Amino acid sequence: MDVEAYVSVHQPQWDRLALLTRRQRRLTGAEADELVQLYQRVGTHLSALRAGGADPVTVGRLSGLIADARGAVTGVQAPVWRDISRYFLVSFPAALYVSRRWWLTIGLLFYLVAAWVAWRIIANPEVLDSVAPPQAIQQLVDRDFAAYYSENPAQDFALRVWINNATIAAAVLALGVLLIPAVLVLWNNAESLGVAAGVMIGHGKSDVFFGLITPHGLLELTAVFVAGAAGLRLGWSWIVPGPRTRMQALAQTGRATVGMAIGLAVILLTTGLIEAFVTPSPLPTAVRVGIGIVAELAFFGYVWTLGRRAVRAGEYGDVEVADREASAPVSA
Repeated sequence: MDVEAYVSVHQPQWDRLALLTRRQRRLTGAEADELVQLYQRVGTHLSALRAGGADPVTVGRLSGLIADARGAVTGVQAPVWRDISRYFLVSFPAALYVSRRWWLTIGLLFYLVAAWVAWRIIANPEVLDSVAPPQAIQQLVDRDFAAYYSENPAQDFALRVWINNATIAAAVLALGVLLIPAVLVLWNNAESLGVAAGVMIGHGKSDVFFGLITPHGLLELTAVFVAGAAGLRLGWSWIVPGPRTRMQALAQTGRATVGMAIGLAVILLTTGLIEAFVTPSPLPTAVRVGIGIVAELAFFGYVWTLGRRAVRAGEYGDVEVADREASAPVSA
């Protein structure tokens, strides 16, 4: 296909569609029919340009025109609250359920690595010499580990924790398409958890370690596993697209992946609040740990009830059909 010639031939129709889409006054019956016909026709043009390898600027401009025209054709915009409720009741849980095997597997491997590192430190105390000087290790055990959760005002600490966790989740989410970098981020965090566990348990402070880690850590780490799974699925969809083309697989998985970011931010905000207000609180250890377990079970209940129901209804975490890219079959 000669892309430049194709654009030149069809540009008048695109301009006419843009004019009808942006017209402020009420359209006549003939203009409304013309708007619908042009919307369908330009959707076919967009598919043809994609197949012909048109430049991203042209494709993006035409995609924007199609999106605007779609709004003009459908006429009524759904209220924002409807989009928000659909996201948290359908799209997000569906994406979590569809990717459950990925993040459950990542979580299992993560905890195995952390447990292996902790066991090495507990079984071989001399390994600690390569981690930090003895006086630094002792200060961590006696003071620093527990003080970390209470040395700053709770509201400031919650914000800092949220930003830190969101940064880690965003890193594995974004780097997942490259596969190896995301795996390294997860591995480094598993090692760090294992070192802390090994040091504290090896010094007889297992009650302090689990009493401070469990309230927020269960759900927090699960969110990181979900982010890692979403990113790795995106990279894997490019390598093994299945019955779809690579671009279709990448687009479909990519929309679901990007869509998960908002839900993960809410989960991490929740864990940040727990870490700031529950973890260092004077509540009995059993109560604090119980809160962490309840939060984790609530997440699994959310995924396995709303998520499974949505998937059975044909959802998989993608945006609504009307909001996806316009496409139509084109001849070669």
